[in-house]
Formats: sequence, C-alpha cells, structure tokens
Amino acid sequence: MKSKVFFADMRAGAKENLFGKIGRLMQQAGLAQSVAAGDLVAVKVHFGERGNHTFIRPIFLRRVVDEIKALEGKPFLTDSSTLYPGERKEAVSALACAVENGFAYVVVNAPLIMCDGLKGHNARDVQVDGEILKTVNIGAEILEADALIAVSHFKCHELTGFGGTLKNLGMGCSSRTGKMQQHSTVAPKVAERFCNGCGVCLKSCAHAAITLIEGKAQIDPAACVGCSRCITACQRKAINIQWNESASLVMRKMAEYAKGALHGKQGKTLFLNFITQVSPACDCYGHADAPIVNDIGICASADPVALDQACADLVNNARGNHETALATGHEPGGDKFRGVHPEIDWEVQLEHAEKIGVGTRSYDLIRI
Repeated sequence: MKSKVFFADMRAGAKENLFGKIGRLMQQAGLAQSVAAGDLVAVKVHFGERGNHTFIRPIFLRRVVDEIKALEGKPFLTDSSTLYPGERKEAVSALACAVENGFAYVVVNAPLIMCDGLKGHNARDVQVDGEILKTVNIGAEILEADALIAVSHFKCHELTGFGGTLKNLGMGCSSRTGKMQQHSTVAPKVAERFCNGCGVCLKSCAHAAITLIEGKAQIDPAACVGCSRCITACQRKAINIQWNESASLVMRKMAEYAKGALHGKQGKTLFLNFITQVSPACDCYGHADAPIVNDIGICASADPVALDQACADLVNNARGNHETALATGHEPGGDKFRGVHPEIDWEVQLEHAEKIGVGTRSYDLIRI
C-alpha cells in the first residue's frame, strides 16, 4: 500500500505566502490526528553549527510551532549533543549556538530542550530487535514526549548520501552512546600530542577503562563500553571517535535507531522535509557550500521512509547546478547524491528502513 506524501512548491503570492503553505501542508498531512490538546510535542530540528547557514530558518519553525499551539499542544524544539568535540558537544554550548543561529524563544515561540540532557547521556534503551541491534539508546525527552514532529533539512551527506527524516530520527534522536554505537565498533582513540595528563577523562569513565601511562591517557579497548563520556570531558580534544564503520552499516544501524525513536508514538508523529538550500554536506559543519539544485519545496508525511524517498526523487528529477560540488548527474533524472558522493549507496537507508517496518518506499505525491 502506498503512503501519502504532500508537497508544496516554493511559489508564493499575495493570496498565500510560504508560511501559509507550511500551515496548509501540515493540516493536510494530518497534524490534527497527531497532536491532541495538552500533548507535550517534541519538534525535532537541527539547530545548526556556528558558521553554517543552511539549517531550516527559525521563522519557518515558528509556523510549525503555531500550528501545534492552535491544536492546544505544548511544543518544544529539541536537538541532541554531537559525538565529536565541537560547538555542540553538550547542552550549554549547543543551546547557546542555537540561540545565536536564531532559535530564540522570541523567534520560534517555544522553549529549547536538549533531548539527551546536559552531556548527551540522559537516555534510555529501547528494544527494536533489529537485524543488527537488539536495543538502541534514545534521548529521554524524545521518549517522554507525547507526540513527535520531525522537521528536517533535506541535503546531501558525506556518510549517508543524503540526510533527511531518517537521519534526523536515527542519528538526531540518539544519545552520545547511540551515536557511538552507530559510527564505531572500537574504543575512542587518544591523540597523545594533545593530552596533558590532567586525568579528567579518568574521572569521567565509569568503567575504569582509562589509565595514565607516562603522563598520557590510555584507553583499554576490552574495558571500554563506548559510552563516549571521555570525549565530552576532554577539553583539549585529545580523545576522539574512531570512524571505522562502513557507510552501508552506519545507514542500516541508523534505520534501526529511527525505529527506536518512534517507539510508543504510533499515530502521534508527523514529518516535514525542507528541500531548500540542498547543500553537498551535513549542517554540522561550520560552513555550507553552494546548493547543488535550486530550491524545490517542502514535503510532509506520516511515513518517514516514503517522505525521504519522495524527496530523493524530487532532487534527482531536478536540473543540477553547475559550478557546485555536483560533479555528475546534472541532467534531470541524474543521481545527484552519487554526483557529489560517488562511493555512497544512499538507497541502503531506505531499503533497510522499509525492511524493518519503519515505512514504505511506495508513495503517492499529492501537490497542494
């Protein structure tokens, strides 16, 4: 059975501006069936890295928030801490970055809450019984929320080919432990040239996996459980993840994490993808390169797999922009994602998500 994906193009005029279209899109996609009066509604977004500019504009999130409030829901905007050391590795820095990027209450009309707590470890295990993972570690506030609305910037991604709703759910709703589980099967590594032997990482480790040898931290892979607390604790950025997983395996794990993020939310979810400023890489970078296609529009659906598939098709059917990172596939119908990242089989995430029951790749596109 095909899922419905609703599509609004970027055209606007005196009778209806783009904000009006967003509201109408959400209504037709079934927001009223997902949000009830009094519901605490997690609006999962990406707050953007400092220096990046392609994340979804906060004024668009304001319309999403207003539509939820019109149904007497209680929305909050949420994101999770990053696994790597940087501007958003814990809640204080991440929320400061979010406000600097325009996600202030006065703009979005909703509070900001990190879904995985102060240091990225406020999370719970969820049983998914996947092909790879039996349990996944999801941010507690995602699980605690009564409803979940994921609003994603659809763009290319250097590890998954593209990033859309599945990535926003699977990677974006997981804890630091969950991100570690998706990206790596080995213990973090210590760059000894940066380590000053301060011992902070030893205190942060609950598993006695770290020792000081000749004034440098050493991690015992046999004792390490991959919680990644030491990465956050090290202020000198001397401890980092080892990115050793293949792209296809990351995508399959990510799909299973997406299933975990939706745990307990049957009939209480809705997903939006903004196919705008389709950049060649993730919004986690402190910069954003030129878009590989022109702005296409906004899609919404109750099915995250159908939604991402429809958006991928819309991007591939567009004409690619020359003098960008897009090397091949400029013609309508050309594979834009392999045109930027030729080594990535981006369809793996869609195939696996469909296989484990997250949604279907079959859809009807309904233009509003």
